[in-house]
This record gives sequence, C-alpha cells and structure tokens, in this order.
Amino acid sequence: MDSLITAAGRALARGDPLGALNRVALRDDAPALALRGIAMAQLGDLVRAKALVRRAARAFGPREAVARARCVVAEAEIALASRDLAWPAKALDAARATLLAHGDGVNAAYAQSLEIRRLLLIGRLDDAEARLAALDPSPLPAALRTVHELVVAGIAMRRVRAGAARAALIRAQDAARQAGVPALAAEVESARLTLEAPAARRIASGVERPLVLDEVEALLASASLVVDACRYVVQDAESAVSLARRPVLFALARALAEAWPADVSRDRLVALAFGGKVADESHRARLRVEAGRLRAVLRPLAGVKATARGFVLAPQHAPEVIVLARPMEERHAAMLAFLGDGESWSTSALAIALDTTSRTVQRALEQLAAEGKARSHGRGRARRWTTPLTPDFPTILLLPGPLPSD
Repeated sequence: MDSLITAAGRALARGDPLGALNRVALRDDAPALALRGIAMAQLGDLVRAKALVRRAARAFGPREAVARARCVVAEAEIALASRDLAWPAKALDAARATLLAHGDGVNAAYAQSLEIRRLLLIGRLDDAEARLAALDPSPLPAALRTVHELVVAGIAMRRVRAGAARAALIRAQDAARQAGVPALAAEVESARLTLEAPAARRIASGVERPLVLDEVEALLASASLVVDACRYVVQDAESAVSLARRPVLFALARALAEAWPADVSRDRLVALAFGGKVADESHRARLRVEAGRLRAVLRPLAGVKATARGFVLAPQHAPEVIVLARPMEERHAAMLAFLGDGESWSTSALAIALDTTSRTVQRALEQLAAEGKARSHGRGRARRWTTPLTPDFPTILLLPGPLPSD
C-alpha cells in the first residue's frame, strides 16, 4: 500500500474528504477510485460517488475479493443516503459474507448496520431490532459505534422509549467525540434535537398542547383512556384495541374522545365519518350501525351511549379520555415527514417506505408541489423530491478501514 493511499484513507477516517482528494484526485487506479468515491460521497455528490465506487469495484482484480466487497458496502451506503431503497440487498449480504470469510469483521459489521438502517427507514422495526440484537458493537471503532448507537436511538424513539433513546444518544455522543469526525457529531446533535422536539399533540376537553417523547411515553403508561391517532389504537392501562383497519370506527372514536365528557351531535358524527353535511334518515341508520359496532369493539375499555342529540363516550375504568395526535395532520403528512429528513427521494423509494404504489405517490407529490410543500429536480428516473427547506446536516458516509487489499 503506497503512502498517498494510506494518507487519503486516514483523511477520510477523520472526516476530511478534501484532504483525501488532494492526494488521490488525479489517480485512476482501483484504490484511488474507491477513495475518491467515498470522498465525493462525504461532500454530497452522490451521483459521482456511485460511479467512482462502481469503477473501483470493476478495477479490482478477481483475487482482490475483500476490496471489491468493501466497494459494494460503500455503494450500499451511497444508495441508502440517496434513498435508493430498491438497491439489491442480496449484493450487500454477499459482500458481508465475503468480508466475514476473510476476517474483516469491522466492515462486515458495517454492512450489517447498513441493512439495519434501511429496515429502520422503511419502518420494519421488528426486523431491524432482531438484526441489531445479533450485532455486537464492542469491537467496532468509535465511528461505527456512533452509527450503531444512532440506530439504537432511532428504534427506541419509534418504540416510544424515551429513556432508552436518550441513553443511546449519550453513548453516541461519547463515541463521536472519540472518533473526532465533525459530521458524526452533527448527526448525533440532530438526533438529540429530534428527541427534544414535539412528538405528538395532547387533545383533551377541547384543550390542545404539544408533547415531547417523554410525555408521550408517560401518557401511554398512564391510567387514562387514550385514543392514539398516531397508531390508530384505543387503549387504557389494562388493554388496547387496534382500529387501524377500521377507519370509520376510529373517526367516531376520536370525535367522541375529543368532545369528552360532552356528547357529539349526530350531524357532526355523520360529517366526520361519512362526509355528509346533514344527517338524514339513511345517515342516521348507518350511524346507529357503526356506533353499535364501535360499542362492541370498545366494550372492555368504554361504552358508547346514545344521548338526545348524539352519542357520548363513557370510560369503564379510566379517569379521563385523551386524544394523542400527530404533531402535523394533513393528508400527506407521512410523505412530508420522509421528505423532511434532508435527503432527496425518488418516487419508487417513497413508495417502498410508505408501502403504497408509485402512482399514488406521484399524485401526492404533484399535489404537494402545487401547494409549494415539495419540489423536484432532475428528469425521468433521475428525478428526486425534497421539501423546500435546506437540510441541516448531510448523512455521514464513511467506509472504515483501508479499501485496498491488505
């Protein structure tokens, strides 16, 4: 391994892509191409980074299996940062197996962490958690431990475990300090700010206020009857009922919960559940049927009683009824949440993340663009979507260890 390659690799390890490029920018041998690709990725030019890493993988000879596998891992990281969620996961698995077979445990662990981060991004928390449990972070260098703890914190936040998320971020902060990479420290700080930001809204008796994740966790563990509009669940301290597949029943439950302890008129319930402006006899009949279904579903938690003008919710055991709502509620709130992460998303990647069709995503994006809430750049398959806001920090792209074969 020559001195320029070694120096460039060390520059990348400490988060200095310009220093790395100063040493290898004019070289076209395989190790230099790989390092140039990682440097361009750290600078945010993901298209050029992908091309350089692919050239490097082709340039390495058949006997340099470890170096080629490391290039595959680097390309997978670039694909994740560019939200190319359709990138073949089998290639990453094969690269990980090659790295393990040749004793490169650090890069193999890194490959596994990339797959976990992808699963977390598309909301497959059970799979991400299972794979994370099988990964031992103790032998990892400081930079990789930081990434590992960020993933732990991300899963904990989605599971509404504020204490576990905060502990993971403290560990990530310590590891980032040891790594000495400014971009990693910035990611940890960004995650910390996310943890402290409002995670939901509490609506009770007509009064609304924002809640941070600690307060959401405390509310879900309380004795209150909570109508959770984030997960479409009605729960108290003893049991929970999911209404995720029954939108009409959930709309009725939420309306009754927001008005509690008062009742809700039939006209209001018809408008919320069926879209009708006035409750005629057919609407009233349908409302009675749906109210009966809701009463049967919620029987362990609450009663649904008829009043002179409508219906009222009557908790069985809970002292109060609270609605837990998303911080922002509009038709395409979930899509805006993905677009707000600072990265450029393709239509196909959003379809994978939202578990819907590309055509549905395209229609939603066009509507958001017309409202000034989303914007695109590029054409055809290269078209990407973002929010008009400027991202705070770029995602860290760092392949640990030297790329050339030892």
